[in-house]
Amino acid sequence: MSACLLGKRVRYDGNALTVSENIIDKWQAEGRIVSICPEVDAGMSIPRAPAEILAADGYDVLLGTAAVVDDTGIDVSDLFKKGAQMALELCKKHDIKVAILTDNSPSCGSSAIYDGSFTGQKIIGVGVTVALLRKNGIEVFSQHNIPDANQALHRYQE
Repeated sequence: MSACLLGKRVRYDGNALTVSENIIDKWQAEGRIVSICPEVDAGMSIPRAPAEILAADGYDVLLGTAAVVDDTGIDVSDLFKKGAQMALELCKKHDIKVAILTDNSPSCGSSAIYDGSFTGQKIIGVGVTVALLRKNGIEVFSQHNIPDANQALHRYQE
């Protein structure tokens, strides 16, 4: 699960995006949650410049046909790919089949991301970490679809 959703102040602006859900409380009590911030774990600072994928999505970044750049124009694609790989390794280590990651993020967006114009415009697409996890069979949901993630988790337990 994205660390920022669990109250950790790891977002680019130094804030959290805490989600309060009974399902999450239950999972925490059961010791089922493993948290990660792919960007911070890859070595990016808190706070850090906002970054967006330029007119593409995470699959394109993984292919090398698109880039993640920060708002000063610096290409940070390698750090985003490193963070995605770290998330994948964590999922493999803990046999994780279902992830809940922060939507709209260039790393963790699972249904929408910003379009690369730094104007607040969103497009349908996924972040770099989501692309890599999905390519490896891990189901990824946003913080807006926690009940769906819970249903997916129960499918794996049956």
